[in-house]
Amino acid sequence: MVDTASRTTPTTTGGRPATAPPKPARDEVAAPVPAPRADAQPSSPRVDVERLGRQLLGTWADIRIVARERAAQPDLQRIEGQSMEEHRERVLWQLKTLAAQGAVLKAFPKELGGDDDHGGNIAAFEELVLADPSLQIKSGVQWGLFGAAVLHLGTESHHRTFLPDIMSMKVPGAFAMTETGHGSDVAAIGTTATYDEAKQQFVIDTPFRGAWKDYLGNAAVHGTAAVVFAQLTTKGVNHGVHAFYVPLRNAKGGFLEGIGGEDDGLKGGLNGIDNGRLHFTNVRVPRENLLNRYGSVAEDGTYSSPIASPGRRFFTMLGTLVQGRVSLDGAATSAAAMGLTIAITYGNQRRQFNAASDTEEEVLLDYQRHQRRLIPKLATTYAQVFAHDEFLVKFDAVFSGKADTDDDRQDLETIAAALKPLSTWHALETLQEAREATGGAGFLAENRIVGLRQDLDVYVTFEGDNNVLLQLVAKRLLTDFSKQFANADAGAMARYVVQQTADRAYHGTGLRRLAQTIADFGSTARSVSELRDENSQRQILTDRVETMIAEIAGRLRDARKLPKADAAAAFNRNQNELIEAARAHAELLQWEAFTRGLAQTTDLGTKQVLTWVRDLFGLGLIEKHLAWYLIHGRLSPQRAQAVTAYIDRLIERLRPHAQDLVDAFGYRPEHLRAKIATGVEQERQDEARAYYAAQRAAGTLPAPEKSKK
Repeated sequence: MVDTASRTTPTTTGGRPATAPPKPARDEVAAPVPAPRADAQPSSPRVDVERLGRQLLGTWADIRIVARERAAQPDLQRIEGQSMEEHRERVLWQLKTLAAQGAVLKAFPKELGGDDDHGGNIAAFEELVLADPSLQIKSGVQWGLFGAAVLHLGTESHHRTFLPDIMSMKVPGAFAMTETGHGSDVAAIGTTATYDEAKQQFVIDTPFRGAWKDYLGNAAVHGTAAVVFAQLTTKGVNHGVHAFYVPLRNAKGGFLEGIGGEDDGLKGGLNGIDNGRLHFTNVRVPRENLLNRYGSVAEDGTYSSPIASPGRRFFTMLGTLVQGRVSLDGAATSAAAMGLTIAITYGNQRRQFNAASDTEEEVLLDYQRHQRRLIPKLATTYAQVFAHDEFLVKFDAVFSGKADTDDDRQDLETIAAALKPLSTWHALETLQEAREATGGAGFLAENRIVGLRQDLDVYVTFEGDNNVLLQLVAKRLLTDFSKQFANADAGAMARYVVQQTADRAYHGTGLRRLAQTIADFGSTARSVSELRDENSQRQILTDRVETMIAEIAGRLRDARKLPKADAAAAFNRNQNELIEAARAHAELLQWEAFTRGLAQTTDLGTKQVLTWVRDLFGLGLIEKHLAWYLIHGRLSPQRAQAVTAYIDRLIERLRPHAQDLVDAFGYRPEHLRAKIATGVEQERQDEARAYYAAQRAAGTLPAPEKSKK
């Protein structure tokens, strides 16, 4: 079903990714007791930070490097503390700057000055999150939604007529799909577009308050046009949701006749974007303003479409706009990586308590709990980096036409619906943990984490609520499950979907034998050895997906024979498990992508460390779901204990490499803009240690009271 197969990465050129600057030299008195680093342990593998950093940049490495240089420009970065109005105007000016620099052309047709480079476009766009998430999202509204809707849903005449001004920012625009009353359920939107044969116009209406278009970027102030999604009716027949190009404002900024709106006002984040509401009353647009790649209306009102099925037509139209989910997956992963870089860098320098010494305080990252808080999240972020690059390759193949069948598009939509929820949830969890792990310093705006946390909050809602998206994934898994029984060869791309019976994955892959071995011999060492095995991890993770889908499918097998209300009730009773199965499927996609990325790593030291990181990610998934594995008899109690024990061992092994692993993300101080990640904390610690060392050397340090008792 979903293909994330490995591929040959194109040869690229360019310099190493930027990493943190070298630490300042210190005199002998001030020199701290260093945190254990790999280079201090001769037997420990070493990470080649430069080569790993290049690998993490992915297929479009050179484009990302250029985009990061752009994001490092102060003019494109957020100014903390600006008012909402100031922030909005700054981001608008920044969009015009990007357009003037030609930075937004990659995805547009070559005949209009673009590059037809869809993957490269998303790769560059995602890096704007380093400068300001508001800039990234408002850019996405303008060119990734508004412009992309015209590009992918319109025809050549629409491209020639509308795209040049969209590309240049002469026409800022809104993407008017979401309504106050309908967000993720686009098929049920209330806005109507009724064809008037006499005047050859469509009449756009929002017939009730719930049909108002809402939460739209560029709608409150800046937008002068919009792509409006509405139910198309002609000759008394509703042909479903279609898109229309609709002018909104005149040259002075006032709404055109029949159009009104409101400002959504201050939000929990992303306040550089002027989100707002729009409503339409008897607003007329020419017949030609229907973006008619997938559905046309002739002058006499006759409707035609190259796709006969209304349902398939609807999903095809929405599928052309999947790039929003692609970019959110990448941007959320970058935000998590930034938060971890700040927190781990600080944790390697900040000292607290002196449990192991009478004179030296401990580095925070030397505490096991601190490691447990951050290093597993680092492993998940690495998994997401590798999964996202494969996702982006798949997206580029579909949109470039290299792999553009119905199956390819369905696979892309399913991958998007699977990965975007996990990465956006992970970003919020990671930024919160990074904030707490940096104490009061992390709560200061100057250290960036709280601002990123606020801005990334709504990513879990953008482009589809995460739980709704996972439900779509689960439905696809169930569909493929049923196809497997109809035709044993169907859906061969989905290795992880059940192929014959619900028990096959467990009883046919040796998992019972492995579990029995542990039960018979009672060997923790053997448990750990088998858990380290790549195939064992794959089997354990795959089995969970297969079994969950098989169990749900068994319960729903007869639901289609029931009356509609009863069938809906049956589905609803299984909704939570469906979403959990989809999440397990998405986690498996990430593990598989990480494993393929690991196979492409050539430096032996880096490969060893990355193997530990991959194992930490995989075993972390098993630990998170231990109750399921125990209840279903997939793991013995002793093996379950071994999972947690080995995770602790992996974290201990990875601790010396933590700084190298975040340095490989390639973020420079001008990207992070977090004072505590610049070395200033190390300077403070050195100053304090030098002060006490000098007092001890001079014999002037007061003796503690309890030493006199």
